Amino acid sequence: MKLKTLLMGAAASLALAPAAMAERGSDGALNIIMWQAPSTMNPYLSGGTKELIASSMVLEPLASMTPEGEHVPRLAAEIPTLENGGIAEDLKSVTWKLQEGLKWSDGTPVTSADVVFSGQYCMDPQGGCSQLAKFEGIESIEAVDDLTVKINFTEPMPDPYSAFVGANGPIIQKAQFENCLGANAPTCTDQNFNPIGTGPFRVTQFLTNDVITFEANPEYRDPAKPAFATATIKGGGDAAAAARSVLETGEYDYAWNTQLSPDVIAGMEQMGRGKVSAAFGSLVERIHVNLTDPSSSHPEGERSTNAHPHPFLTDPAVRKALSMAIDRQLLTEIGYGASGKPTCNYVPAPEAWASPNQECLTQDIEGAKALLDEAGWTVGGSGVREKDGVQLKMVFQTSVNAVRQDFQALIKQWWSEIGIETELKTVDASVFFGTDPGSPDTLQKFYADVQMYADNFEGGNPAPYLAKWTCDKAPSPANQWQGENISRYCDPAYDALLVELGKTVDPAERGKIGQKLNEMLTKESNAIIPLIYRGTASAHSNSLGGVQINAWDSELWNVADWTRVQQ
Repeated sequence: MKLKTLLMGAAASLALAPAAMAERGSDGALNIIMWQAPSTMNPYLSGGTKELIASSMVLEPLASMTPEGEHVPRLAAEIPTLENGGIAEDLKSVTWKLQEGLKWSDGTPVTSADVVFSGQYCMDPQGGCSQLAKFEGIESIEAVDDLTVKINFTEPMPDPYSAFVGANGPIIQKAQFENCLGANAPTCTDQNFNPIGTGPFRVTQFLTNDVITFEANPEYRDPAKPAFATATIKGGGDAAAAARSVLETGEYDYAWNTQLSPDVIAGMEQMGRGKVSAAFGSLVERIHVNLTDPSSSHPEGERSTNAHPHPFLTDPAVRKALSMAIDRQLLTEIGYGASGKPTCNYVPAPEAWASPNQECLTQDIEGAKALLDEAGWTVGGSGVREKDGVQLKMVFQTSVNAVRQDFQALIKQWWSEIGIETELKTVDASVFFGTDPGSPDTLQKFYADVQMYADNFEGGNPAPYLAKWTCDKAPSPANQWQGENISRYCDPAYDALLVELGKTVDPAERGKIGQKLNEMLTKESNAIIPLIYRGTASAHSNSLGGVQINAWDSELWNVADWTRVQQ
């Protein structure tokens, strides 16, 4: 292992030494509020951040990311490297070794068979795995022995830390999920709501879109952790109520995603009960353009699918005009203050991958009008542009959130100035970011023309994040509406360049290819319209120790180390 990794591990051990001396469960109850309530505990069936965070209390990957973006072992004994022989010299395989003595919360041993099965589960073509991009380029996963797993790649893989790294790539128990492969995956309710895990807690009750209760995992590998005997994640409400419950009333210890205006947060913090902490990783608030037709005039199962291209959003001029009309600087000032930065990039970090493109940062209403004029979209008597009998009328949806509703109102006004009529739609966050394939209001179904939300990727390798946008990953009934390509973007040139990325070893060249892929999604096609590079912000009580906000992994990545601080 590299010296830097060893030093970081030593420093972390020293920092956490006082907590390690505590007795498991000695600090009582931990209360967390997530106003976007989790709808499953299986992150392979949800791309939503709320599900990843909740499930990380129970399910663990082979390795995690620190707040600094460094890899650290979780279930693995060490991080594989070229130096220790874990990464093959030809870069076509990586070998992971599990820690000895690991147990599932039911007391059975964790083995390499569980890791192999976890890969089979996600890579099943009928399973609709939300994290499929993390397995891009994998040829096979094999158990060398009970504690050793070898992942083989189809081509040299310069960054093999994708599958099973981070909260969205956990190891699930083969014995529990072996009857849940493929199309059966979403039907396994008990497994998806109550997974057997290796993390510091285990589920005692799961009420979808409401509350999850946990107890300390008696089989957790560190006998002194977690410090809390029980934990509760309460869902519902809104960001403001969640923040107040920590910063003003003290009812909760931790409030996830306090997405509120800077002045509101400052007022709450004056009570002296807690504070909001933020960290920048890869989180971007953006608008997705639906390149397929969501009209209810189509039969169910054909709406928002490639069977019906969108009647006007397939016009590049319309998509570009939508972006040109937006004042990103103003949105940042009113919505995020110092915890946000206007951006034109879908991938804002690491630096080598971030495009220098800044064209979209200047609002250009008149330029947008001229572009639409040139494309033949003329203003009709109602003030709405039209062409060949098609009017520029859209439904713009997002989750219920005060900042997002402010953004919707402003963007609707700007779009009206260029002749586009917009109907605003809001969906409860638990539904919008949910996983129910029968719901018409999930972000995956995308029964609207444009929609706004944010997510991020873990670690310093954006390649799996960019791999979401290949033609074969569009949500549809065939994959339980769990595909990752939300905009239904499809460009064979993009797919080919992604293959080239997978074959490129030189870090500088990988960054250049990543920038090009980012630009194809954004300024060249405007299938994705980036708005703001956001810091991950959450509120925590002054009585809660050990919290380290992490923008590269689950925010609860080190919940095993949290303690109650006496004030």
